[in-house]
Amino acid sequence: MNYKIIGHIIKIILLVEAVFMLPAIAYCLADGDRTACVSFAVSIAIILAVVALLHFLCRGYSDKFFAKEGLITVGASWIFMSIFGALPFVFSSAIPNFIDAMFEIVSGFTTTGASILTDIEALPRGLLYWRSFSHWLGGMGVLVFILAIVPLSSKGSGYSMHLMRAESPGPDVGKLVPKVRSTAKILYIIYFGITALDVFFLMLGGISFFEAICTAFGTAGTGGFSVKNDSLMSFSPYVQNVCTVFMMLFGVNFSCYYLLIKGNFKSVLKDEEFRLYIGVAVASTVIITINTLSYYGTTGEAIHHAAFQVASIMTTTGFGTVDSDLWPALSKTVLLFLMFCGACAGSTGGGIKCGRVVLYLKMLRQRVAKALHPDRVKKITMNNQPVNSDVLSATGSYLIAYVLIIIVSTLLISVDNFSFETNFSAVMATFNNIGPGFGAVGAVCNYSGFSMFSKIILTIDMLAGRLEIFPILVLFSTQTWKND
Repeated sequence: MNYKIIGHIIKIILLVEAVFMLPAIAYCLADGDRTACVSFAVSIAIILAVVALLHFLCRGYSDKFFAKEGLITVGASWIFMSIFGALPFVFSSAIPNFIDAMFEIVSGFTTTGASILTDIEALPRGLLYWRSFSHWLGGMGVLVFILAIVPLSSKGSGYSMHLMRAESPGPDVGKLVPKVRSTAKILYIIYFGITALDVFFLMLGGISFFEAICTAFGTAGTGGFSVKNDSLMSFSPYVQNVCTVFMMLFGVNFSCYYLLIKGNFKSVLKDEEFRLYIGVAVASTVIITINTLSYYGTTGEAIHHAAFQVASIMTTTGFGTVDSDLWPALSKTVLLFLMFCGACAGSTGGGIKCGRVVLYLKMLRQRVAKALHPDRVKKITMNNQPVNSDVLSATGSYLIAYVLIIIVSTLLISVDNFSFETNFSAVMATFNNIGPGFGAVGAVCNYSGFSMFSKIILTIDMLAGRLEIFPILVLFSTQTWKND
């Protein structure tokens, strides 16, 4: 195990985190909030001290780096980043309990949007900014960002590819261009560009720059933290519609945008995952609109709220314009299905991902065909390209781990004696990085009622869901720490 290279990368990530706290300090200074300003300054000082220690301990690191190191680096980096990212909340006494602060910042970095706060608007703007910005940084992935700006290795792209594969969502991760670093740059340029467009259109709705940028961070990262206690309910229908459009845009595989930039429109339209994503969103919106017509004054209003909630849940953003917990059982069931499905692979959304759903359906069809015609051999394809057997095996393993984690987590948090609807939807909402669930964790509620034990379980679920399970499982596996 190459511990020094792991420590070196964690050092860089913590340094980047400290730099990204500076805009939050600027907001604190502008508002004259001395307490919040000091909390960020002390947090940065602690981070820099740890960075200096890691720099000393990891001198003379080698470039020996394999998949094992990649998984451990990603899992450990997100945990360290969350620990230090929670410090401003603790030092400012906005969230004095460290477990609660960890829950909140992990929810931010993993783009979950679940909160333990009961009065969000009471937070200083500096803390609100940091809370929302964590969505944007975690949405595309902090290690992908590091790969885009820092040359970590001079010995080819294999080094970087292990990191990108471990952090990026989806059944398989490929390069847009031959070099991994160039791929990371392209992804972040697209990400930044769409975020800037989102801020522009939001400000046309008459909201302040602070509200626009924090809302855009939540939309871009498909996270869902808002600067308002009622999420987006008090914003205008125009602002809500802008968020609906951009939530769906950020749920698309970013490789599709690269293809569009290259003028390859046909490939995007023929992409099987993209077509399923759009098809499920449209069908779900139609079903919920029809099912909730009696709840609203006009058909247009029903379509407005149905489309918003479908986009919010399917992309795992978690914003809300209404209390969907009051909707009929059919609409709530559709939303629960969308929690499983999620957005596209290679997007900022969570869930199983539409790409895996396509593969599961094809694998099921293949097994049925094999039962009927045992001698027939037919490979599974995706967009007319054969799918590697390793990818199919990993996809199957992911589903097994996914189901087991949901079952075990639901059992563990049931000690708090909430209803099954609350417990199950809380696990689904955190593990799939959605945020709001049903019952006591519905759209107008929060997670403050859970015990510290349950919050720890749900925090681990958020990390496991965002990192596609395996980096977290590797950290907890005894095999990982045995000598090779």
